[in-house]
Amino acid sequence: MPYLLSYATGAMLATAVIGLIPEALERISIDEVGISLLCGLVLFFILEWTIVWRHAHGMDDEHGDPSIQNHPMEKKTGMLILIGDAVHNCADGIAIGTACVASPGLGLVTTLAVLGHEVPQELSDFTILISSGFSRAKALLWNTLSGLGTLVGVVGAYGWLAYAEPIVPYALSIAAASFLYIGLADMVPGLHGRVGAAKGVWQFVMMIVGMVTIGTLTILPH
Repeated sequence: MPYLLSYATGAMLATAVIGLIPEALERISIDEVGISLLCGLVLFFILEWTIVWRHAHGMDDEHGDPSIQNHPMEKKTGMLILIGDAVHNCADGIAIGTACVASPGLGLVTTLAVLGHEVPQELSDFTILISSGFSRAKALLWNTLSGLGTLVGVVGAYGWLAYAEPIVPYALSIAAASFLYIGLADMVPGLHGRVGAAKGVWQFVMMIVGMVTIGTLTILPH
């Protein structure tokens, strides 16, 4: 899990910095991109501050301390995770849909970045749902339904932005802000202190590999 999260962190940061932001800069001024990024960062800070976002990404104790998983968790904890994950998945879908409107290549890169961090996240959420008292079948069902938020976001963003071209660069900037915020505020801190120095080096290597992967996929179409 730590290595998958490291790879996903690198992929998300690279997608924001060398994929989404440059694409936005080709369409609007650097000042407008900067303001949009700041607005996006503030938006996601507020979302996390209201707890819903934190339940999707920041439950480090439940993920990192095996002893906690040995105690029954309240059912409402599992439901909060599902709600938070649905919100997060919808935001990911909006980022994918926006990128696809900008260009198919950028849409592919963004999808891979989302996939990279969603796989370990969904595995963790499934474990927490089981610990919350869900049966395996119900945990799988509800986790799948929560994941459909991504499809809703993709369809909504792609369908709407296809008819609102001037908004696309601002949406790209906000999508980049979401990747930067999640990667730096939630995922990077969660990687610190969980493994020894030797494994920490491999985490760093996997993060670089994630960046190189997205960098290669971004550069190749050009």
